[in-house]
Amino acid sequence: MKFYKMHGIGNDYIYFDCMKGEVENPEQLAIRLSDRHFGIGGDGIILLCASDKADCKMRMFNADGSEGKMCGNGIRCVGKLAHDLGHVRGDTCTVETLSGIKKLKFFLDKDGKVESVKVNMGEAILNGKDIPSAIEGETVVNYPLEVDGKNYGVTLVSMGNPHCVVFKDPDGLNIEEIGKRFENHPVFPDRVNTEFVKVINRNHLKMRVWERGSGETFACGTGACATAVAAVLNGYCSKNEEITVSLLGGDLKIVYTDETVYMTGPATLVFTGEIEI
Repeated sequence: MKFYKMHGIGNDYIYFDCMKGEVENPEQLAIRLSDRHFGIGGDGIILLCASDKADCKMRMFNADGSEGKMCGNGIRCVGKLAHDLGHVRGDTCTVETLSGIKKLKFFLDKDGKVESVKVNMGEAILNGKDIPSAIEGETVVNYPLEVDGKNYGVTLVSMGNPHCVVFKDPDGLNIEEIGKRFENHPVFPDRVNTEFVKVINRNHLKMRVWERGSGETFACGTGACATAVAAVLNGYCSKNEEITVSLLGGDLKIVYTDETVYMTGPATLVFTGEIEI
């Protein structure tokens, strides 16, 4: 099969065009191909599929084979792939995901290829049970959670995937060790993604992320959205203003409104190839 190696500010996945056919056993394929020494290398695989509800559908599998409901950097690349291959036309499209249908707006380069994408990510989920977590409340903001013998003030947000945001300077943290502790904490029945965040100013946040099933990644789109939402809830930033979230791989622009969360960032094709599966 032909594959497309793509990334959104360093969050890299292996993409397959499945608009006319399915890939068998994508869970095992994700495990095998994501290995950076014995496979192609990536944070997982993403399938561009046909949909009877939207212009196309995205299926995303982490490096450990688990299927994710949503991927912010991935959906931008899915939109680019669908547009550049001619599956969709114009400067907008809709993508079906396990967390609902998302609307995309394309920004094109001089050759008509998608350079960056603005995504309407939908409403942020704030109720503790709906994250899901064992912590109750309409919102969970700066909640004292004990992890590995230390208390952390956590704010919980779901953007289709569960996120636990900690306002603690990530520099100097052992992200791998503490990230695993958060991911597998018993209050999160489906595990959790964790963001460690430094507030630069009211419109700029710095973030590192530990993703469930993948470990620390260069970027996480839903995580950047969750971080911006959490910053507003904690009084660090304001609604309806553009917030730059700086990650290891680059910057994303986030706007949190009363109705939705908008995310804007690049989508990049690295190379194409063929692999026997």
